[in-house]
Amino acid sequence: MDHESSFLLSIHPRKPASPENLTKLIRRLRALTLRLLPVEVDVKVINDPTNRIITPQVVSAYVNAAGDFYNELPYCLLRAHAEFIWDANHNPANYGENLGRATACEVLARRIIHQSSPDRMIPMMTTLYRCKEADGDISVASTALEVAIDNHCTIFLSSSESQDVVNWLWNGELVQTFDNEDNIQYVPYHEMRHGDFWTHLNPARMSVPRYQNYFRIIVWLFFLVVYSQAVREPLERLDPVHASLDGWEYVLYVMALAFWYKLFRFASYRAFGFWSVVAFITDALLLTAFSLRMSGLFATSSQAEYYRFKGFQVLSFVAPFIWMKLVTVFDGYKYIGTMQLCISRMLRESGIFFALLSVLGAGFLQGLYALEAADGTSEEAFKVINILVQGLLQSPDYGRFSSSPFGLTLFYFWNLVTGIILLNILISLFASAYSEIVTDVEAEYMSFFAEKTVLMIRAPDSYVYPAPFNLIEMVLVAPFEPFIHDSYAKLNRVVMNVVFFIPLAVIALYEVSFMDKSWLVSWLRSGLDEGEADDPVTRDPLVEGPDAERGLQISKVKFSELVKHFPNTQQSNETVILNEIQNLQGKLHILLDRIEKLQPSS
Repeated sequence: MDHESSFLLSIHPRKPASPENLTKLIRRLRALTLRLLPVEVDVKVINDPTNRIITPQVVSAYVNAAGDFYNELPYCLLRAHAEFIWDANHNPANYGENLGRATACEVLARRIIHQSSPDRMIPMMTTLYRCKEADGDISVASTALEVAIDNHCTIFLSSSESQDVVNWLWNGELVQTFDNEDNIQYVPYHEMRHGDFWTHLNPARMSVPRYQNYFRIIVWLFFLVVYSQAVREPLERLDPVHASLDGWEYVLYVMALAFWYKLFRFASYRAFGFWSVVAFITDALLLTAFSLRMSGLFATSSQAEYYRFKGFQVLSFVAPFIWMKLVTVFDGYKYIGTMQLCISRMLRESGIFFALLSVLGAGFLQGLYALEAADGTSEEAFKVINILVQGLLQSPDYGRFSSSPFGLTLFYFWNLVTGIILLNILISLFASAYSEIVTDVEAEYMSFFAEKTVLMIRAPDSYVYPAPFNLIEMVLVAPFEPFIHDSYAKLNRVVMNVVFFIPLAVIALYEVSFMDKSWLVSWLRSGLDEGEADDPVTRDPLVEGPDAERGLQISKVKFSELVKHFPNTQQSNETVILNEIQNLQGKLHILLDRIEKLQPSS
């Protein structure tokens, strides 16, 4: 192993601190933050880079408070942030105070990462730590980056250092490995910049989020083609050749099974959201269509056509959800990802509308159904629901209740409440959610991208078989794990080399041809822009060549003279004014002392 590789593989110099000691540090940081912010302070003021609360002296105090646990400091600050958020949500009276303290912890974590050296940044962001929960249990091992993602710390995740680590994970420059105790570590992929084609032909590269994303796009587009062909089959239902499943349907339902298996295998509360519901509905409809299709194949001739027709009706109903999923497939691109964020936030904020709508709908449904029963002409509840939905969609049928004054009045009230009050509430909620996203869209997207990246590598699977090839793992590989535990890794590598040879070859060609040859140099030179600013050659360059012979100069005025009258943008206006006042006070004291000396003694 060469010097560069040995250096890259030793970025985790020591074992992480014990959960007990980290919990003590978290409590100490909470005590410091309570002393720093005993009263409510506006969050925008705390996040201001030039605020007079999170000053360089305050940052140094927090660094000193960590002692020898400097690498663990960002993790502990983000844990303290999570605890303050919990306090804010469970103590409404002190919500503003605790929200400000949580924001302060997040800002401090960001600034401490920013002032750290490049060789310490990766262990500070990616080392797995544990702490004690409020009930005394040990928490799940997580990194500072994962804690920030779980708590939606947009300030921390939108920093350049966090995005550097996220991009390294996304590109596969940082990869997961297991140490001797089977603990996960994130280390640079030292073979990425070296070796030939066969060295880069590594099945482990299928776990890289960027390659997973490209593979997923190709698979989903192929799935759309398969679905489009399968759903056309009813057009040929009179052809006796198509009485059974055709090739397109076989491929469709096999891929649907693979997506269903992936959804339920890696289901997690962290990843649950609107798109999880869409995926569940899609898989449920595909399963229903498949069941009806199978029922048609094994039913009698009189019912076969009925089940077959119903199966394709359900299959046709899946189309909007499949095309809707394209948004999540391409959300790695900024424009699509931002659009998805807006849609998700708007739908989440609309929960109040749907809660009110469900309560009012139940009341009006019961009232109208009871009026129908009182008239002796009770109808099915479904018909009443249909009438209410038509009224909600601005197509009311007032003639339906013309014979019942009370029913007509109640229906008027339903249209009044839904058309004027509830819909305007929905519009205002959508507008508020959209404005919140647009106001800080850059930070929101970077947080979303970090979450997307980490979720791809959080799956507890050492060998990634993207759908639909996860069925191969389920059938041909996983059953043999208890019997060939020692050779299980070798079996996976052989199977993956065969199944994914084409995508692995493309990845190897890309990494060999287009990657930089010295990642270590570019990594250590990540702070070059700031370093060049302090270089005397950069500040006062000398003219060379023919221009120097002609007596031309760039640095006629020295750099120190040029910046002498620049404002100090690292300080707020209040701090500048206070410093000026202190200088004036000092001069005034000197002047008073001289005046007293000049006065004759009595």
